[in-house]
Amino acid sequence: MPIITLTTDFGEKDHFAGAVKGAIYSELEEVRIVDISHSISPFHSTEAAYIIQNAYKSFPQGTIHIIGIDSELNPENKHIAVLLDGHYFVCANNGIISMLTSEINPEKIVEINIHDRIISNFPVLDVFVKVACHIARGGTLEVIGKPISEVKQLVGIQPVVNSEANQIIGNVIYIDNYGNVVSNINKTLFDKIGKGRNFKITARRASFNNIHTHYSDAIHFETPKERREEDGKKLAIWNSSGFLELAIYKSNPSTVGSASTLFGLEFRDAVTINFE
Repeated sequence: MPIITLTTDFGEKDHFAGAVKGAIYSELEEVRIVDISHSISPFHSTEAAYIIQNAYKSFPQGTIHIIGIDSELNPENKHIAVLLDGHYFVCANNGIISMLTSEINPEKIVEINIHDRIISNFPVLDVFVKVACHIARGGTLEVIGKPISEVKQLVGIQPVVNSEANQIIGNVIYIDNYGNVVSNINKTLFDKIGKGRNFKITARRASFNNIHTHYSDAIHFETPKERREEDGKKLAIWNSSGFLELAIYKSNPSTVGSASTLFGLEFRDAVTINFE
């Protein structure tokens, strides 16, 4: 049974997500639909790219991923279908897929060209569903689009290394539900440039000299509990996706605060690592 996932900025209040699911079931009764997220910030392509990059790998190959972010068709925002890492992605060519193609070369990319056969002002419901169901039935990409060689690139998703190779300048690309701040600096780049040297991470008013593997690594459990610094303790960590994350231990944005609020960090703010 084919699997189709949905990642959108539709939210939970409106009818959009439900309508898309209904359209899929109207095309294919035997299909499994999985919601990855409908809570992407409106039109936030980088946030969507981070979420889909870290979610798709958990699904079996052959899964079809509909990404409904900034999907209105116009001359600068065409629609594409991509076969990458054994998975299919149906979305607008607005840079979302470039976070995946920066690490893995796509096997096939087509620019969708079935719009003349579909009357639509809601492309996720009409065009994307038609394409996803075509693929789910075993159809090829060439039937619904013309091959293209590359996708639009998102600006600012790759960190920069200075000419002396002693500094990495990254950016905040995602803030999670706990208010933890995720940068675009991954452990592979850190190890390659750092080569075991001492370092200092700086992000606005926060600084760090070590990076943990688990959140609880920052807590000194040998210290009696009543004397420990726990709630509200700041830390840097390699998160489960391998990206540098700045966090508050057991953070709660409404009580102890979060890394985003306490450090004053927002999307695209700089995160810098200087090596000694």
